[in-house]
Amino acid sequence: MPPTPTHRTARQRARAEITLAIKDEARRQLAVQGATALSLRAVARELGMVSSALYRYFPSRDDLLTALIIDAYDGLGATVEAAVRPDDPARAQWRAACHAVRDWARAHPHEYLLLYGSPVPGYRAPQDTIRPGGRVPTALVEILARAAARGEVAAQAPDEPAVPDELLTQLATITTVVGVEVPAPLLAKGLAAWTQLFGMVGFELTGQFAGTLEPADAFVSHTIERMADFVGLAGERRNGG
Repeated sequence: MPPTPTHRTARQRARAEITLAIKDEARRQLAVQGATALSLRAVARELGMVSSALYRYFPSRDDLLTALIIDAYDGLGATVEAAVRPDDPARAQWRAACHAVRDWARAHPHEYLLLYGSPVPGYRAPQDTIRPGGRVPTALVEILARAAARGEVAAQAPDEPAVPDELLTQLATITTVVGVEVPAPLLAKGLAAWTQLFGMVGFELTGQFAGTLEPADAFVSHTIERMADFVGLAGERRNGG
């Protein structure tokens, strides 16, 4: 068999460079005018390309949006995965993951809002977005699984409400998809805390804390610690939490 080529051809390199330039310009326009106004013609014009040439890279606006969404999910996922050290106590892992989400969102606010803000009218995310979109939730579930396996979760209070049957079924679906077992009460609490984190970050990015909790560092750090308490993650609280 012929050897597998280890270098891209000049044409492949050129295509990769142009694809990157198209996405970079699309992100710039995303920041200026939002996803609903994203236009392939406008992107082509800014890059000095004719529209027909750009369509060879992205046949439609939705194809370009999908590429931006996948890149954003992968960027956020990689950041969270790099921040979490599995050998650390579960509470430290939780804290690291939460702050990683916030740090990435503040560095990429328009991409974060593309993922977790208002849906783009007329756009339906294809199957291609499912795997990258699952990276961050998978990191959370794995943190909870390690906490349960190591006994780093507080005992459930006797008067704590039972998880309803419908939710139990949904939680079982999540653990099946992720391939990690987590006790249902712990997973339910973890997901509740996770949604609070994303809502809090969204509030910060859209200026909802202006004039009150801005800068939001103290509030966010305090809330991350309180949500770790809610989930029941054992470990030392960070000062100020």
